[in-house]
Amino acid sequence: MALTNLQIQNMGRDAMQAAAGGDFATAERLLSSIAEAQPNAGQVQALLGQARLKLGRFADAREPLERGARFLPRDAAAQVNAAGCLMMLGAHAEALFFLDRAGKLKPGDAAILYNRGRCLEALGQLDAAGAAYDEALAIDHRLAPALSARAALAAARGDTMGALADLDMALTSRPEDAVLRLRRAALLLAQDDWLRGLPDYEARLDSAAERYAPDLPRWQGEPLAIGRLLVYPEQPEIDGEAAVRDTLMLARGLDGVDCAVQAGPRAAAWLAVPTIARGAALDDFVAAVPLRSLPFLLGWSPLALPPPPALKPAAGAGDRIGWFTTVPSPDGLAVERDPAQVESCRAVVGDDVAATHRAAALGKPTLLLRSDADNLLLGLRNGPSSWYASFEVRDRDDATTLAGFLARC
Repeated sequence: MALTNLQIQNMGRDAMQAAAGGDFATAERLLSSIAEAQPNAGQVQALLGQARLKLGRFADAREPLERGARFLPRDAAAQVNAAGCLMMLGAHAEALFFLDRAGKLKPGDAAILYNRGRCLEALGQLDAAGAAYDEALAIDHRLAPALSARAALAAARGDTMGALADLDMALTSRPEDAVLRLRRAALLLAQDDWLRGLPDYEARLDSAAERYAPDLPRWQGEPLAIGRLLVYPEQPEIDGEAAVRDTLMLARGLDGVDCAVQAGPRAAAWLAVPTIARGAALDDFVAAVPLRSLPFLLGWSPLALPPPPALKPAAGAGDRIGWFTTVPSPDGLAVERDPAQVESCRAVVGDDVAATHRAAALGKPTLLLRSDADNLLLGLRNGPSSWYASFEVRDRDDATTLAGFLARC
């Protein structure tokens, strides 16, 4: 049965009241009925699409938002809403059409230009995207999303100074933004600028990433008059590769501190320092600190690090090369691939994994082949590293250095 004009008016009023009260499901249901009765009513289509957006139904919102934008060609908001939905769905070329219409209706709108840049970047048109971000920032030089986006483009093309300048500006209006601080930390730590980079790196503790933290006050480097300090890896999986790697790499510089390292079975079996299992009672502990915060709290320098943690005595070296990397080993080279046999290797080539760090801590000649910048504290410097005595870090595609290292071993 066709709806009367009075019924449509009443349903429209009820839909607006429902939306104002946060009941978008009811609003969507009512607006769907009105849109069915009046399929060419642009405002109804636009409102129906917005209600579906609020419900997270982006695919269902696309058609009414596009129809609304086409029926309301002079409504900039309708164009922007359609574009936003299309961007969420990955339809960036289609979104550009509506953003261009919005830009003509509202010339000089920084937000529209920024979103245009996002679409162009997603389409691989990086120069055009950079120009759109530049234009947006010429209008509003503090527009944090545009600063963040332009910083990412600058970092990708190796313009670290430009990226840092944009992140610095973005952080003036969002000083506690953990994502922005971590991005700045990554750039600074890659340059071995720990003085500026480590404070920002602490923002990882406030990020959305899943991480473990015990139910103890976070230690800030102050002297502890009574009680012990718990030092722990922040990874949820205590015996996973990243947690064990961090334990071997970072449980250092704590001489004179009454502490214990929370460790999984593997790390506990290797460390010659007090350890405690995760889940054990923490009655004697008064504060806790994640391993990755020690460089900041203890004032470490990347060129003068404390000695690595003491490890339990290991068996003598054998004649094999430990090979703990996905890089193929040279033909004819006798290699050991079992991480449990690290102590019997005469030298080690490995990725940034626990076995590689254990070998380096044992004093064995070790070449770490870096595959990404995941371990920000390792840095991006190629060559001998101060993390361990006989330790070298290289990019994994550096075949010349790998061949030279094997020849010396």
